[in-house]
Amino acid sequence: MVARQSIPFSAFASGFLRLIRVQNLLIVVLTQFLARVFLVGPKTEIINCLTDPTLWLLSLSTVCIAAAGYIINDYFDIKIDLINKPERVVIGRYLKRRVAMGVHQFLNIVGCLIGLYLSKWVFVADVVSVSLLWFYSAQFKRQPAIGNIVISLLTALSLIILAVYYRQNTGIILIYALFSFGISFIREIIKDMQDIRGDARFGCRTLPIVWGLRRTKYLLYTLIGAFLISLFVITNSLDNARLTFIFALLLLPITWMTYRLIIADTRRDFGYLSNLCKLIMLMGVISMIWA
Repeated sequence: MVARQSIPFSAFASGFLRLIRVQNLLIVVLTQFLARVFLVGPKTEIINCLTDPTLWLLSLSTVCIAAAGYIINDYFDIKIDLINKPERVVIGRYLKRRVAMGVHQFLNIVGCLIGLYLSKWVFVADVVSVSLLWFYSAQFKRQPAIGNIVISLLTALSLIILAVYYRQNTGIILIYALFSFGISFIREIIKDMQDIRGDARFGCRTLPIVWGLRRTKYLLYTLIGAFLISLFVITNSLDNARLTFIFALLLLPITWMTYRLIIADTRRDFGYLSNLCKLIMLMGVISMIWA
């Protein structure tokens, strides 16, 4: 009998970090820390904000649940991912399925327990997030629009939770939550356009599959327009000139994204747009420093 070849630890570690999307988790942490310092404030007490133990616990809770969400998503999507992105498949290659499920459950429990320690409302938000991530991975993501909306809401929730917990400057925090929701929603639909081949093969009914790429593009143009209008209308109601100027600057990359969407036709084009959305999201997060 030939012994099964063991996987080098470096390969395992690299695969696990890809599985939990460590770069995305770092963006979540950066978002919450910048929001705590520059949106919740006070800005004059940066050191006190950064050393706030509740912020670290809140961020750890969010990261644990988000990482668990990435794991369960890949757990359900192994066959689809082998077509759409075979080089990125981790479960079954570097991590056994039962081990992945165990890590998923452990991270969810840790995240929810930390939330319970902080506040009953944080705990409720954590339980809702865990539930939505499970149903998204198992069912919602294969349906038109609903999966995109769920993920976008969960992205916005990482900021909304700060407004719920700290209850200071909630208006500006919710504006950035709206920005996160809008860009995330657009990106999720673009990702479905990128993955249409594998999704269609396994019976998914995402918007690009049901409507086709052309009609889905028209929807995206409408969403981008509605997103920008609502963003500026709500920002104007806060009478915050700096915030209005920040979002006006972000019109430049969003306009470029719209142009690239018009001419996009291949999987590579949609991959570029997905990364561009992520960059716009990061630019929005960093802009909190001047808000």
